[in-house]
Amino acid sequence: MSGANVPDIRLVQNNIFPKYSVTLDWLLLPDGTLDDSQALATAVCIALGTNALAAPDDVLPDPDSNDRCGWWGDLDAELIWNGWPIGSKLWLLRRAKINPASAREGSTVMMVENYIRVAMQPFVDRKVCSGFDVWVSRVDTQRIDALLRVYRGPAQPIDLRYEVLWDAMGP
Repeated sequence: MSGANVPDIRLVQNNIFPKYSVTLDWLLLPDGTLDDSQALATAVCIALGTNALAAPDDVLPDPDSNDRCGWWGDLDAELIWNGWPIGSKLWLLRRAKINPASAREGSTVMMVENYIRVAMQPFVDRKVCSGFDVWVSRVDTQRIDALLRVYRGPAQPIDLRYEVLWDAMGP
């Protein structure tokens, strides 16, 4: 540990096209144990930041690739460890335009909201949280913001904010 207030691990996301990356590190407490005080928020970040397996009929962001992403650990996850396939399909929007509701492809804002809702629903189904709300809005011509509020019964809800800058996502 590099200092009492400095984490050994940090989360960094690179949205610069074409090298998307996330670096994870673990936050250690002064006694050397892992800080698990934000376990639910961490699980949500992983669920939204991990690429879910695309359906065979999903339009992939790279027309020259047939990589549907997903994670090999999802194979038999429910049978083996009572888990569920993790991740979201937000990655499918990497090269998408921000479309209005009138577009043939539909509203990009609604797609973002729906992808978040689908990724979060297993948390409710498995009683990891008691519920959630999602608010997604187009802030300007190049940005969509999302606020996710996760409820944990009588405990204080967790608010997680996300900003997606389309101009940083490449052509």
